[in-house]
Amino acid sequence: MRWVLPDHIQDALPSDAHQLETLRRRLLDAFRVRGYQLVMPPLLEYLDSLTTGAGQDLKLRTFKLVDQLSGRTMGVRADMTPQVTRIDAHLLNRQGVSRLCYCGSVLHTLPSTLTATREPLQLGAELYGHAGIEADVEILRLLAEVLRLAEVPASRIDIGHVGIFHALASRAGLVPGREEELFDLLQAKDVPELQNMLADVAEPVRGALLALPALYGGPEVLAEARARLPQDAGIGALLGELQQLADALADLPISFDLGDLRGYHYHSGVVFAAYGADSPAALALGGRYDRVGEAFGRARPATGFSLDLRELVWRLPAASAMAGGVLAPLEGDAGLAEAIAHLRARGEIVMSALPGHEGTWKEAGCDRQLVKRDDRWAVVPLQGE
Repeated sequence: MRWVLPDHIQDALPSDAHQLETLRRRLLDAFRVRGYQLVMPPLLEYLDSLTTGAGQDLKLRTFKLVDQLSGRTMGVRADMTPQVTRIDAHLLNRQGVSRLCYCGSVLHTLPSTLTATREPLQLGAELYGHAGIEADVEILRLLAEVLRLAEVPASRIDIGHVGIFHALASRAGLVPGREEELFDLLQAKDVPELQNMLADVAEPVRGALLALPALYGGPEVLAEARARLPQDAGIGALLGELQQLADALADLPISFDLGDLRGYHYHSGVVFAAYGADSPAALALGGRYDRVGEAFGRARPATGFSLDLRELVWRLPAASAMAGGVLAPLEGDAGLAEAIAHLRARGEIVMSALPGHEGTWKEAGCDRQLVKRDDRWAVVPLQGE
């Protein structure tokens, strides 16, 4: 059937579209009052620009096509963060801190989960130009506030640090391909395969890598990590960063997972994932990605998060019936035009009664009508429907 949509692609009907747009405005306003400026990157870019610095995973998720004007390969964006990084590094060219936000559709070749859409409505915030832990604290607090405003508060925010993995992997002496395989096994928490892979790695690095999947829990896990990981100044400094986050965010539902290492080719430091009370999959993902700007000619400290607005709306209670509209006569005196303008200024929906559609206006969304009584226009319940 020609009108059937592709798998994992959906229309947003009026009630869902209303919720999406209402939530989009609310969250973008929350970004704005905190100094995050809205940018709108293009839907299409040349592929080498669109996926630069983001790793193989993003390339596999990106739909590709040929530009009929230039003959070059283009991509439909699968993630807006690299585009925003390009804007910061290549177009804005600011010397100090830059706070940017965005919201728009992205397209994935495959859904991220069995129930996910392939067309997420990605909303996010990015903070460029500050390498200190203060930027990570700001972004994590903003994420928690965004989920609260969306009425899907985080039940926990898991925090990890890919720098710890890189420090241990470099000590293990693995070739790059094997390092990536190790990363995948750690991400899957596949301890038996990890044991096999690390059989020839010397202690204490072997024991430290095997310990990472079990280093999960509250702030107390950081003390356990100090005891089980090598007494190395570099690793100690990274654990110190996580301790700073634990201290600064003690009022948030944070936990630590040193085996959660999303974004091997992408993230460079702190990484995090936010979950809802009934959410096995993460509601939002983020972290530090200081190296991505290098691909656009200007390395900048960077941290941020993104989420799928559709996913948040799907988790909200079913939308109540939208406010009904007011049906107005198609023609009338100057008082009618004034009454319509007054109602619309108050945010009321007012529709003109086009001829020949009697009996259908309730279906169109009207529950009241404008009628003239005693030389004045008044709003009364819709009659004759």
